[in-house]
Amino acid sequence: METVGAYEAKIHLPKLLERVSKGERITITKHGIPVAVLQPPDPEKAVDTKSIIAELRQLRNQHNLGGLSIREMIEEGRR
Repeated sequence: METVGAYEAKIHLPKLLERVSKGERITITKHGIPVAVLQPPDPEKAVDTKSIIAELRQLRNQHNLGGLSIREMIEEGRR
């Protein structure tokens, strides 16, 4: 795995991203200390957007504001 300084990474980000898209991993350092790793996404950790939206809708349906509107909650917080 190659190491690149933060300034160089900033200057050459498009080139680094191209290399990462081909499977390479690159460590970014700041003053010689690793602070980040550029790597291709892990396909096993891919997020299914539709299932996340369905979960959010289910959560919203399970919880309510007890008849309060957002405006009423804002006003309550200002008192």
